[in-house]
Amino acid sequence: MVKAKADRGEDFLLSVLDTDAGSAHAGRVRYRHEQLHSEVHAQHPFDEKIGGTIHMALGAAYPDTGGVNKSAVHWDLICDTRDGTEITADGVPFYRNGEFLIQ
Repeated sequence: MVKAKADRGEDFLLSVLDTDAGSAHAGRVRYRHEQLHSEVHAQHPFDEKIGGTIHMALGAAYPDTGGVNKSAVHWDLICDTRDGTEITADGVPFYRNGEFLIQ
């Protein structure tokens, strides 16, 4: 994590990210392109499987998946990217509106 801010709860956000040396690092990132679900259920195990979302966990990685980041924190975040989101690498778009641009 290079920079973090929040409209509400910024003190809490920054305190979690400052928990330990690994808490501000990505423990897992998953771009979900297959459509297993399409509606938000407010239930993390279902919502992380909505096509067109990004699931990122800050902090501890799962060693059984090859992750090496260690932290007392494992904070799952889900972002719906199906409408108006573009992700770039080195200034080149590779993901837009929940779809990969590179096949």
